[in-house]
Amino acid sequence: MPTHHPDDATLASAVAAMMPEARRELAELVSFRSVADPAQFPPEECERAANWVADALRAEGFTDVALLDTPDGTQSVFGYLPGPAGAPTVLLYAHYDVQPPLDEAAWTSPPFELTERDGRWYGRGAADCKGGLIMHLLALRALRASGGVPVGVKVIVEGSEEQGTGGLERYAEAHPELLRADTIVIGDCGNFQVGRPTVTAVLRGMTMARVTVRTLEGNLHSGSFGGAAPDALAALIRVLDSLRAADGSTTVDGLGADEVWPGTAYPEEQFRADARVLDGVELIGSGEVADRLWARPAVTVLGIDCPPVVGATPSVHAQARALVSLRVPPGTDPAEAAKLLASHLEAHAPWGARVEVEATGEGHPFRADTDSPAYTAMATAMAAGYDGAPMEITGQGGSIPLTSTLAGLYPEAELLLIGLSEPAARIHAVDESVSPQELERMSVTEAVFLREYARSAGTDAG
Repeated sequence: MPTHHPDDATLASAVAAMMPEARRELAELVSFRSVADPAQFPPEECERAANWVADALRAEGFTDVALLDTPDGTQSVFGYLPGPAGAPTVLLYAHYDVQPPLDEAAWTSPPFELTERDGRWYGRGAADCKGGLIMHLLALRALRASGGVPVGVKVIVEGSEEQGTGGLERYAEAHPELLRADTIVIGDCGNFQVGRPTVTAVLRGMTMARVTVRTLEGNLHSGSFGGAAPDALAALIRVLDSLRAADGSTTVDGLGADEVWPGTAYPEEQFRADARVLDGVELIGSGEVADRLWARPAVTVLGIDCPPVVGATPSVHAQARALVSLRVPPGTDPAEAAKLLASHLEAHAPWGARVEVEATGEGHPFRADTDSPAYTAMATAMAAGYDGAPMEITGQGGSIPLTSTLAGLYPEAELLLIGLSEPAARIHAVDESVSPQELERMSVTEAVFLREYARSAGTDAG
């Protein structure tokens, strides 16, 4: 059985007492429609969220709080809380921007109104990643209420993570001392399942491309010309279909796809339930589920520009366009993968159709050193936060571009990825939610981690 520190109960009690205020704060944050795309929502919504974050850090005693104007036109929020003399510095990361709500009418409750239902809190960003910021604040408040924060703390809250426009990455590269820390905690991941504390050791990288297919000078009447005139939409469909084998495996010419995941397994039945796969529908790809999610490339067609069904006319189309995402595992250079993807798309165009491929985004993969001292401290902390449950190590199919930037800037720093997402959270989808129990337990976990990390470094404010 794990040995609990006598302060664990004090920290847990402090967090529990703060949960009503945490819900109120998360409701305020969720109310900001902070989608970092002015084509969808007013930039003022992001500005309001950024100012809320800055005010929250100032209220916690942070100095040097600043709104950073990043090169992509958005703002990230920085703050610094000095620690005891000789204490290590920990950087805590979250982001306040969110994914678009998709079809707002499809939500059971309004996406920007935090709503409690069946023991969960629903709202866009509740888990990804406004809840992550609240987690950081709760952990720091619990430590302050229990004797003091034993480390120096830097907080960076990004304003455009979901858009992948790279503003904070470029800002960090231009100001390399700003985010320097001994350990970095990225609060934008989550647990394998509710109640199973997890660190994410691997992130896939990503490259995105916009592919345009042209075949005619203009649309034609399908009755007069169909059957001989080359249809750009049909050509695009064939090009996109070439990216998958018959079993659904990703196939990009020249890109390896046979790696094996060595960590925690992901049982197929559990994945089917988590992904809400319809009865009778097969999973795609080959190998173990964990191999497909965390160790191999995965292509997704994110969108297609073509006439909608309602209002469509009987036409042979002159042009069609799609946005394609390619996730790549550690060990694969996303820039090289982008070149292979473009070459594949161009090579598989039928009928001599003209294909143009434009790269629109890129993020590097990441692999953590799970044998480092910070991971030992996190294992202790997760056992404290989760009644002795062991820390699990998984990968994540998604990408957090800043992670690789920080790893490159500070190779001596330890990076840990934790957070509030888990399968029931349905991040990026309709009816995103967070478990308040996970918020409470992960906040206790982070507080214990900061205490244990300070102790391992030979400092303690308590």
